[in-house]
Amino acid sequence: MTKNTTINLRVNTEVKEQAGQILNAMGLTFSEAFNLMLHQVRIQNCLPFDVVAYSHIPKSETLAFIERVESGEEKLVGPFSSNEELWESLDI
Repeated sequence: MTKNTTINLRVNTEVKEQAGQILNAMGLTFSEAFNLMLHQVRIQNCLPFDVVAYSHIPKSETLAFIERVESGEEKLVGPFSSNEELWESLDI
């Protein structure tokens, strides 16, 4: 396909730099990556990726727990064969 249209985008500098490093490692330019995305939008008739809220980012309590587990201060147990077994192990 002939490329005959220009799209100008404004993005956050840090996001651009980080994405650029990832794309570069994949052997892609921004233009190539954006063209791939546009082709997929056209084929799938939607965005070619899930758009999710930031709720998947761990909260400070979760991050603190992860640090305690990694340091050995907290221990993880399991796997469990049932929900009941899980609840018993929590002693709740």
